[in-house]
Amino acid sequence: MHTERQSLSVRSQVVLGCFLLLGAAPLRAEWLYREEAIMGTRCVVELWTTDVAQGEAAIASVFGDMRQVDEMMSTYKPTSELSRVNAEGGRHPVVVSPELFDVLAISMQYSRLSKGVFDVTYASVGYLYDYRRHQHPDDAAIAAALPGIDYRHVQLDPVAHSVAFQRPGMRIDLGGIAKGYAVDRGIDILKRAGFSRAMVNAGGDSRIIGDRFGKPWVIGIRDPDNRDKVVMRIPLEDAAFSTSGDYERFFDEGGVRYHHILDPKTGKSPHSVRSATIIASTATRTDGLSKTVFILGPKAGIDFINGLTDADAIVIAADGKVYYSKGLAPPAAASVPK
Repeated sequence: MHTERQSLSVRSQVVLGCFLLLGAAPLRAEWLYREEAIMGTRCVVELWTTDVAQGEAAIASVFGDMRQVDEMMSTYKPTSELSRVNAEGGRHPVVVSPELFDVLAISMQYSRLSKGVFDVTYASVGYLYDYRRHQHPDDAAIAAALPGIDYRHVQLDPVAHSVAFQRPGMRIDLGGIAKGYAVDRGIDILKRAGFSRAMVNAGGDSRIIGDRFGKPWVIGIRDPDNRDKVVMRIPLEDAAFSTSGDYERFFDEGGVRYHHILDPKTGKSPHSVRSATIIASTATRTDGLSKTVFILGPKAGIDFINGLTDADAIVIAADGKVYYSKGLAPPAAASVPK
């Protein structure tokens, strides 16, 4: 159990620098790059291989596994396990697969770590929003649904592998952690197949193993106001990173931005942060922590990360100021140019 791209160009929230390296390996060796639309986002696998057929097979296995995760954990598929939990969990315990139980248990760990700031039951209010149709609930509807948000009322039975809700109206959405979980599973598949230089990405969540023959992978953090502009680049090896931003799924109305990251305490979108990027060892961890930091806000979010020993953060605040955790030396620029 873990304890913890749309191409990967400047059009995505995290960008990977790709370098053409000549003469670094036998002629048959090459970088393979493939992408597919899975889990409602653009997923990417890139790896170095000396056997193209083996590399293609490994990439297919990663994408196949991602589809299985989506079939289990999507709230958009009425036949998914998670949809069945949401439909029946308030009436009786629902037996689920080990994989779904695993992710739910991990989610509870992050809820306890964040003191409820990360809470997958946010969907009890979140389902009232429709970002494509520019629809949001009014204050009365939020107030009525808000009692359903409380991870402490999700009952997990590790023996029966079942899930039950102890309050009516509760729903779960794993959009804040399932993609990171799928990325980690993809990396595990590639490692078992013998690959030592690779990247797996699902939306804003990525993990890399190895380097690019003496050069690091380079990630870029996009400008929250310009998808074609990168405001910061960071070299990384053997790490995972996730970015949560208010520009992913949103609509603006009356000068207010309604985006998909909701504060469990209010059922509304927080506005003190534009994006939060987390760097850690696994994508499951960075995925969960990025939402936590985004909701906490720039200062409290950085303080939270500084209290951990295995993660770093870069936060772009609403005023453009950039905040860094203590493990990162800030560059000369201290804000995002307007």
